[in-house]
Amino acid sequence: MSGLTTRNTSTNGVDEKSGQFLFGDAHTHLDQYGPEEIPGILDRAAEAGIGFIVCAGTTLESTRACIRMAEQHAPFYAGVGIHPMEAHSPVDDEVYAELEALARNNPKVVCISEIGLDYMPTSPDHETQDQVFRAQIRLAKSLELPIIFHSRESHDDVFRTLREEDAGSVGGVMHYFQGDEPTARAAIDCGFYISMARPLTRLPHLQDAARAIPLENMVLETDAFPQPFKKYRHNWTEPRHVREVAQFLADLKGITLEEVAETTTRNLANLLRLEPNKEWLVRG
Repeated sequence: MSGLTTRNTSTNGVDEKSGQFLFGDAHTHLDQYGPEEIPGILDRAAEAGIGFIVCAGTTLESTRACIRMAEQHAPFYAGVGIHPMEAHSPVDDEVYAELEALARNNPKVVCISEIGLDYMPTSPDHETQDQVFRAQIRLAKSLELPIIFHSRESHDDVFRTLREEDAGSVGGVMHYFQGDEPTARAAIDCGFYISMARPLTRLPHLQDAARAIPLENMVLETDAFPQPFKKYRHNWTEPRHVREVAQFLADLKGITLEEVAETTTRNLANLLRLEPNKEWLVRG
C-alpha cells in the first residue's frame, strides 16, 4: 500500500488525529501519469487534506488502468466508462458485457464515469455518442451506480437524455461544471450535483452561479491529468488543488473552509456509497 496508514475521521470530514479537513476529488485522469509520478501526487494530495480520489475511465483500456490503480493505492477509487470523445462505435453486447464485468462486485468501482455527450467539431458523430451514453446510463441503473457525466456544447441533449433514461434514479455529478446558474439548476433538477474545479477561480459567470447554488448541491474535483503544455511541472493541476477550489468557494460564499469540507465531502462520500464515518486512508 505504498506506506499508507489509516487515520480516524469523523462524519464531518475532519481527520481527528491531525485536525486536517478532508476533501474528496470527484474526477481525475491520473491513469495517464506514469507509475513513478503517483507516490508524489499522493503525498501532495495528503498534505492538502485530500482523503479520496476518483480515477475516471475513458476507454476500456483506461478503465482497466483506473481499476488497477484503485486496487494498488487505497485513496483511489475507479469509474468505469467510455468518454464521448472515444465513442467511435456503438456499445454492442460484447462491450456492454465487458463494462459490466469491470464494474460489478468490485468495491473500488464507485461510479460509471466518464460518460456523456460532446458536440465539438472533432467529436464522434452524435448518433453514436447518444447510443453509447444511453447504454452506459442503463448499465449504471442496472448496477445501481451513480453517473459522472461530461457535457460540452451539448447541455440540452444531455439533460433530455438524462430525463428520458431516468438517470436521476441513480444520480451523480455534472463534472467540471463551467455553466451559469440556469444550467446548474437544470442539472440539479435532473438529480445531479454540480462539480466545481479550478475554472471557478477565473470565470465570473461561474462565480455568480456558485454564490447562488446551495453548497448541498456541490462536490469538488480537479480533472487532473498530465499538462506538459504548462511550462513548470509544479503548475500542473493535481488533486491537491481541491483545497484551493474549496477555499475560493468558501470566500465566495462568505463561509468557512471547514463548512465547505464538511458538506462537499459528505455529498461525494454519500453519493459513492463510501461510509460517511469510514477511515479514509491518507499518507502519514
